[in-house]
Amino acid sequence: MTHRMDIRVYYEDTDLAGIVYYANYLKYIERARTEYVRELGVDQGQLKAEQGIVFAVRRVEADYLLPARFDDLLCVETRPLKLTGARILLEQVVKRGGTVLFQAEVTLVALTDTGAPARIPAELRQSMTIG
Repeated sequence: MTHRMDIRVYYEDTDLAGIVYYANYLKYIERARTEYVRELGVDQGQLKAEQGIVFAVRRVEADYLLPARFDDLLCVETRPLKLTGARILLEQVVKRGGTVLFQAEVTLVALTDTGAPARIPAELRQSMTIG
């Protein structure tokens, strides 16, 4: 399943040239990942409170292809690529219309609140469609 989330580029997101500052793409994809997990039915606050499990970014491989600019309407697409007991590999793409501006592969890991590896809850693994 591919999750889609629209984001508007605000003035605060841009640099002096009116182009989205590179680090803001990481914020955009973070928001989209949060909404993706929420749409899968997972309340991350509840997951931490009840099971002591949190997700952390382990790795990001990103390509900045074309600039987004002030007032653009962007769409962040999030799609799971691979799932193991404690890791999720996601593809995230930021588009303007049909044009890809940014793409990333993000590896998430499940951790206990002490930082030790944890198994991803079965209900979350079952809700993710890979491919």
